[in-house]
Amino acid sequence: MKKHILYTSLLLIFLSATAFAQRKSKDGLVQSDTLRKGKSLQFVGLPIAFYTPETKFGFGGGAQLFFLNKRDEYNNRLSNIFLSAIYTSQRQFILAITPQIYLGKGDYFIDMFYTYRVYPNFFWGIGPTTPESNKESYNETTNKFDIKLLKRIPGNLNFGLSVNYANHDITEVMEGGILDSGTVPGSAGAIISGLGALFNLDSRDDIGAPQSGNYLSLSARFSSELFGATYDFNKFILDLRRYQPIGKKSILAFRVYMENNYGDVPFQGMASYGGSKNARGYFNGRFIDKQMYIIQAEYRWRFKKRWTLAAFGLFGSVNDQGGDLFSFNNMKPSFGGGVRFKVLKNQSTWLRIDYGKGIDGQSGIYFGVNEAF
Repeated sequence: MKKHILYTSLLLIFLSATAFAQRKSKDGLVQSDTLRKGKSLQFVGLPIAFYTPETKFGFGGGAQLFFLNKRDEYNNRLSNIFLSAIYTSQRQFILAITPQIYLGKGDYFIDMFYTYRVYPNFFWGIGPTTPESNKESYNETTNKFDIKLLKRIPGNLNFGLSVNYANHDITEVMEGGILDSGTVPGSAGAIISGLGALFNLDSRDDIGAPQSGNYLSLSARFSSELFGATYDFNKFILDLRRYQPIGKKSILAFRVYMENNYGDVPFQGMASYGGSKNARGYFNGRFIDKQMYIIQAEYRWRFKKRWTLAAFGLFGSVNDQGGDLFSFNNMKPSFGGGVRFKVLKNQSTWLRIDYGKGIDGQSGIYFGVNEAF
């Protein structure tokens, strides 16, 4: 634990110092790491450092290109392309490219994501009661991309279609382990490929750290052999969030997340409980299965313009059958809190550090960017 705290402290000092050292031009833009060409493009380069239970200490670099003349005029959001490359102390390498392009005045939105991962990881089996003694390591290389095209409907509504593809190549498993037995779908690798549809309502005042508004997302994905998939299954996701102001400095944030998979689902496509976004306090993937729900609430107190304190609590579970999903015997609660710091006054980018504690000795420190939800 002392090593975790040391890593986190060094990261906070480094990134805070970097932020304060940057010079600003007359229009408030960062000059030390920003190259601006003409009036239509803005380029920003930045170091990346973080800590999670899954990756331990990670570092690398990122770059973001903003298209200043391609803007969502309804919500004042800029088109951009973000590129990052990171390496972790767990010998994981992750390359990610995320273009987000608004067309017209924001009536159309193209949301894309590509990642290449060399990712040593852990597997405990499938279900809500897998024992810690099941833990085994495996190595996986993944190529994955998602493309979404959304059309804005008046009233903060959006509807669209998606194309998704993921090639999960298992390169090494533990001899004599669960994955080595060949009984787990996806243990020899898996290709997930197909089409999807999504609908969302987004009235949040800010994406990185909302202070008011709602977010509702309904999505369906269909992986099929017709598109080259090795498994046929369907995935349905409900993501509901509410941000309720309390006075001038505080809010209560609520989230209900449900994921349901039907068919022949490889373990790489199953719902995954844990991680810095869904269930802080549990290793991401400690519990996986076809069905999952998570309900969480968080109190956030912005006691200064660039500082926020937060406390959260959550519960949820996974299961193979939807009828047994809400059993109190399998419920997995956690609680915790943390601190957020706004890096620049004129941009909504927040550094976040949280500590979450679950049951049966599960816990984690999470150091990243922006709110968990």
